Amino acid sequence: MKTKEELIKLYNLELNELLKEAHKYLKKEVEFCSIINARSGKCSQNCKYCAQSSHYNTDIETYPLMDVETVIHAAKDSIKNGADRVAIVTSGKTPDESDFDTMLEMIKALNKEGIKSCASIGILNEEQAKKLKEAGLVRFHHNINTCKSYHPEICTTHSYEDRINTVNLVKKYNMELCCGVILGMGETIEQRVEMAMELAEINPDSIPVNILTPIKNTPFENYGDKIDEENVLRTMAIFKIACPNASIRIAGGKKARLSEESIEKAFRYCADSAIVGNYLTTTGFSPEEDKKIVQKAGRIME
Repeated sequence: MKTKEELIKLYNLELNELLKEAHKYLKKEVEFCSIINARSGKCSQNCKYCAQSSHYNTDIETYPLMDVETVIHAAKDSIKNGADRVAIVTSGKTPDESDFDTMLEMIKALNKEGIKSCASIGILNEEQAKKLKEAGLVRFHHNINTCKSYHPEICTTHSYEDRINTVNLVKKYNMELCCGVILGMGETIEQRVEMAMELAEINPDSIPVNILTPIKNTPFENYGDKIDEENVLRTMAIFKIACPNASIRIAGGKKARLSEESIEKAFRYCADSAIVGNYLTTTGFSPEEDKKIVQKAGRIME
């Protein structure tokens, strides 16, 4: 693992030189995944970036957990549109006991359809992790969101350690792990490097890189200037260098915060995968638009 000093030195290289260094570790093919917002809003947590937090009046659509049939129908559409795997995503700190059995049925149904199952359903306890594994869940998604030193500035209703505990449970039960961050929340360059080092220690299979989309009435509604496109590319390149075996996945904020030129450059040098379609409360490119950018970058899709 590279040291913090080494990564900071790399971060500050001339951009093209940094991107060429990251390119050495790029995977051959680009993987697409899609998400289904299966339960929206009314979250008890106070994450300052999030439109779904009940602490902020963001006027988003809220609804309870979808039924299994609705989720499977949406998943099939995602696969038709080019996704390689589909993630069930629910709001809330942890899976509600009343909903958890339904979530397990969703996972079993995805697997029965031959769809690679992924779930992002919050902080887990050991019994929940065990049951997810028994249901056949392929991959669990749980972000660290930011580095340990900056986490108290993002959320106070759960800790960085709570997230790491869930990450460790996922690995204990031999599920694939998707674990990433949100950039542009006021963190420093040094803290972006800390994220890279912490992710390298976690060693996930996939690292989704989100760029903050400021949401009105959240504490970060005016944070649109906290990171520019060049520094997004620099951070993604550092993640690729620090975590060469992980897929660096362009995720939320791609359409809102990056030009097509920057997205193409990311795919050409440091991004191995992407979330296609819409996100939780924001819109993304159509799958066809994503495919065109990938092809323009000279990459091939799985």
